[in-house]
Amino acid sequence: MSQKLKGGITAPKGFVAAGIPSGIKQAGQLDLALVISEHPGPIAGVFTKNTIPAASIILDRQHLKNKIGQAIIINSGNANAFTGSEGKKHAHETVHLVAAQLGIPKPYVFVSSTGVIGVPLPIPAIRKGIPLLASQLRKAGHQQAALAIMTTDTRPKTIALQQRIGGKVVTIGGMAKGAGMIHPNMATMLAYLTTDAVIEQKTLQKTLHTAVDQTFNCISIDGDSSTNDTVLVLANGKAGNSPIGSTGSTQAQFQTLLTEACHSLAMDICRDGEGVTKVVEFRVNGARSHKAAKSIAQTLATSLLVKTAIFGEDPNWGRIIAALGRSGYPLHPDRIVIAFNQLTIVKNGKGLGPRIEQQVQTIMQRPSFTISISLGIGKGAATQWTTDLTYDYIKINASYRS
Repeated sequence: MSQKLKGGITAPKGFVAAGIPSGIKQAGQLDLALVISEHPGPIAGVFTKNTIPAASIILDRQHLKNKIGQAIIINSGNANAFTGSEGKKHAHETVHLVAAQLGIPKPYVFVSSTGVIGVPLPIPAIRKGIPLLASQLRKAGHQQAALAIMTTDTRPKTIALQQRIGGKVVTIGGMAKGAGMIHPNMATMLAYLTTDAVIEQKTLQKTLHTAVDQTFNCISIDGDSSTNDTVLVLANGKAGNSPIGSTGSTQAQFQTLLTEACHSLAMDICRDGEGVTKVVEFRVNGARSHKAAKSIAQTLATSLLVKTAIFGEDPNWGRIIAALGRSGYPLHPDRIVIAFNQLTIVKNGKGLGPRIEQQVQTIMQRPSFTISISLGIGKGAATQWTTDLTYDYIKINASYRS
């Protein structure tokens, strides 16, 4: 059983962090973060599937081939995406400066950027900021680091969990940013996790993929994914547990712990979505396959009409039926059951009337609730989390650059 604790990304043994204002954002705003491990160790990563990736993604993919990491530097306020050869040069220079400052090999340094696309990275600010950043590295620096990676976020997103695995207490810490352009594969989100577990890199990579598929790749705020999306997890072995291999009980325990940490950060992203007032869990079951269930759940979660009905607290289940019908999978209307929390509003393809709808409307006034859809066809099931679409979302994104 895991235990939640304080400390965020520096909660595991052997990790320190810092966050400073370097001048990328408006004066005084934190915009440059650094996380390092006392010792190098296995690192795993999952990146955006956007075919126009940022310079940081291109470089991190190259470094990940070495399977070892020690430092992660992140800037906010500028995505360094769609910036051509100059952007790649700036990403490489950032890595070089961190490696030289810390006295570690360049391939051990990973870099991330987030912010406006298509604007050259103000590299002089980073050159000036890295020495100050390194001088402020400390165990208590996790909060400043989490603040420094934010863009339209209204609050930092952190997690720290620990559990006894392989005879020792293993800790996972993490931080994330994300509030808009959130959608599977992946989103405008950055997430970083650290652990003091002793674990093989191959196992760490496999475990991260599984965790991401069940968490970050199951959330959608607005149906858009971006150019910079990154999830990294860095291990250093300081817990001294028995090595976690690719199978067995210790791998299963670590998988559960990492997935729990990722789920917590993913839900924080949903709750802090741009203009969001409600977070909804869609549960689809009875589909022909898991793939079909996941695709149907995603269709529901990204439907603008469904999302606006959620905002308006309107139990218009006809919008759910319409979204199901355009999901691309053959369905049996007379088998469909729809429930809000555990209150059924549609049974065997028929609505249960105004009295039930009034009760559902009360459920929809809550900040979070579940919509379950049973298709009655097979055993496929999937879960997706989404948010409402509000006036404030439009206001925020209509004036994003101003």
